[in-house]
Amino acid sequence: MSSTTPGPARATRRGAPPSLTERRKAETRMEIARAAARLFVRQGLRATRAEDIAQSAGIAPRTFYRYFATKEEAIAPLYAAGAERWTTAVRDAPAELSLPQALEHAVRHTLTPGAGVSAASWEWVRTLIRLAQTSAPLRKVWAEVCHGSEQALAEALAGRAAAAARVAARRDDNVADRADRLAASPALRFAAATAGAAVRVAVERWAADDQPPDGPNGPMALALANLNALRSFPWDALTAPHPTKAG
Repeated sequence: MSSTTPGPARATRRGAPPSLTERRKAETRMEIARAAARLFVRQGLRATRAEDIAQSAGIAPRTFYRYFATKEEAIAPLYAAGAERWTTAVRDAPAELSLPQALEHAVRHTLTPGAGVSAASWEWVRTLIRLAQTSAPLRKVWAEVCHGSEQALAEALAGRAAAAARVAARRDDNVADRADRLAASPALRFAAATAGAAVRVAVERWAADDQPPDGPNGPMALALANLNALRSFPWDALTAPHPTKAG
């Protein structure tokens, strides 16, 4: 049985691109997730059965259970896709941006209605996040996705920090090895967890209300305000070059 947290198939930071079989499995997972979301939004979580999701997705119930153990788990790919867009935007932000600037760039790129998610889709997002606050099984899925995204964000921040340190030192350090070390450091893991929480809390706060997704009370504005908590974080300590030990 599949885990609740994997998102769309993608190449790992240093791994090979996903195979055709992996891509097809990811596409099937996402088709099931979209069918589940449609039913959850239209008729509610309690009234929806796994068999209903399977029928809506055009698959047999046994196929559904090959991908997900419960109906709540079926929504995980959609949760994970949003988290992945945010992490990818941090990783792909312009190289000249500092780490806090890259985080803010990613928020604007993914949380602006019509950019990362269409304005109409934000209402689906609101409903699905509200459901996670009222259903313990769905809340567990949401929490697992958020936890997984913290590790991915730590790796993205570590990659940027390692590249910045290499440029500052003007030497050919192994960026990938340095990024691996940084991603495991408590300081960077804390920074990633705090940045992730800044965005998660902003989206949850917006979803709990009836404000439009744009404007001063939208998820982007709330997330940017929350990210102010990271402005005093010692980012320079992460990007400063470390002296090489003599052999």
